[in-house]
Amino acid sequence: PLQQLQHKIVPKRSGTSQRKPREPQVPRSLIKEIFRHFVKMPVTRDAFQIVEKCSERYFKQLSDDLEAYAHHAGRKTVELADLEVLMRRQGLVTDKMPLNVLIERYLPLEYRKLLIPVAMSGNKVIPCK
Repeated sequence: PLQQLQHKIVPKRSGTSQRKPREPQVPRSLIKEIFRHFVKMPVTRDAFQIVEKCSERYFKQLSDDLEAYAHHAGRKTVELADLEVLMRRQGLVTDKMPLNVLIERYLPLEYRKLLIPVAMSGNKVIPCK
């Protein structure tokens, strides 16, 4: 005689995940690509791991400082002025080296267009504020 198939009861998962949440990270491939571009020579795996840790700490400190500047100004949003103040304190932006010069020197054209206003035909300025 044939036996009827019985449904297998599977316990439902709770809505929360079992894994603990991780902080977002800069992709390793991006760090490696940027570092190789500026070093222009082979890098050992051990050296790259140290560079990766330093990059993570740098961006963590950068974000903490920007958050503190915005909080001190009584805002909940980080603005370009906060970044410029931070870069001045780090010595990257000076009176002789303004932020726009750094943007033009180090960023690709598609990012430059987003950050620096450009006059276009028809009396339009991109990006609009």
